[in-house]
Amino acid sequence: MGIFGRKESTPETTAPAAAGPDLAALTGDYTVDPAHTTIGFVARHAMVTNVKGSFQEFSGALHLDGAEPAKSTASLDIKMDSIDTGNTDRDGHLKSSDFFKTDEFPEMTFRSTKAEALGGDDYRITGDLSILGVTKPITIDLEFNGAAKDPFGNERVGFEGKAEILRSEWGLTWNAALETGGVLVSDKIKLVFDISAIKSA
Repeated sequence: MGIFGRKESTPETTAPAAAGPDLAALTGDYTVDPAHTTIGFVARHAMVTNVKGSFQEFSGALHLDGAEPAKSTASLDIKMDSIDTGNTDRDGHLKSSDFFKTDEFPEMTFRSTKAEALGGDDYRITGDLSILGVTKPITIDLEFNGAAKDPFGNERVGFEGKAEILRSEWGLTWNAALETGGVLVSDKIKLVFDISAIKSA
């Protein structure tokens, strides 16, 4: 059909789909932008609801290899005193000796050990998570949200990620029994990541 709906003599053609980002062009070193990144968690409370929180102070770095994603790496350093669940008393309890012992262990760290491309925009990164001086492996499923140049000339990439851990494996065992059965705080914790990172010049 023509642009006004009139049939034309030439055969119809389909416009090619817009090309995705050139992954090879994304190769390089990136710094995580804390102002546009969320590192959060979700815990079950009293067996009936979820409590969400996040960390407000952290730094991180990525090395992306668009041609060979398995060579990509990631690291995070998180200030445990910056925990924020929207409740001052609860945050104070989480910083105490019952939980994170932030005076003794001021940081939580992640260092990747393996990266995998799963197809499409899906990736998986495995690494060592250190909390309370205990280091255990975790696996994070990631979705690549795209790449863009912002109005200030920064080349950015974005990822969303999720993982689940059992906090008891890192020595976070404090709890309280409920009269109706069960416990106050779930052992299973969901970790959520919404990451924006800027390419180094």
